Amino acid sequence: MRRDKNRRDECSTLRKRRKHKSFDISFLLGLELVQHKEVSTVAVATKSCIKVADEVWIAAALLHREQPAQPDFTVEEIVDRAMSEGIGGPIRPGVYVHVVQHCVANRPPNPGRYRMLFETTNGRRRLFRKGDAYHPAREGAKITPNMEDIPSGYRGLLAWYRDWCSAAVNCAPETDPLLSLAGSGKHLWADEHADDYVRRLREGWE
Repeated sequence: MRRDKNRRDECSTLRKRRKHKSFDISFLLGLELVQHKEVSTVAVATKSCIKVADEVWIAAALLHREQPAQPDFTVEEIVDRAMSEGIGGPIRPGVYVHVVQHCVANRPPNPGRYRMLFETTNGRRRLFRKGDAYHPAREGAKITPNMEDIPSGYRGLLAWYRDWCSAAVNCAPETDPLLSLAGSGKHLWADEHADDYVRRLREGWE
């Protein structure tokens, strides 16, 4: 009798231990799932907080950096790059209108007045840089994202942009048709002072 009672007690204790262990595992798994959901929610919320204009600038900058020989890009190429990068999560409707209008420096503001893109020709854009023409109503408007407003993985683009602008200024005489004419007529007065050359041209005008 006593032996049977001891056996029943052992079985009861074993069942309690198994039940307690199962509870512990279930509790831990449930806690891990909740924590994972919380982290995922925070990550999504952080990504979606990026401004649409900043997302557009990043997409255009990535295209320029990836294709340095390409001077500009179509509106669709910039929108597609933003979509594939997914910086703000699923593509937002505002991305397209920012590429078409709000971010374009040389278009009238309506109402966005950023100076992040430049319209090179109808339907094509590149990053805006100082020295480009822009609509007077966009004077003083934002050109690049603020570093603290974009994810850390894209902050290096701001340094790249400064180098890109400097390189464009250095090669401007080679690519600009007007600047490339500088000094092209100097042979006309190579052996004559400029004032004497002009005076000679004017002889007989009256």
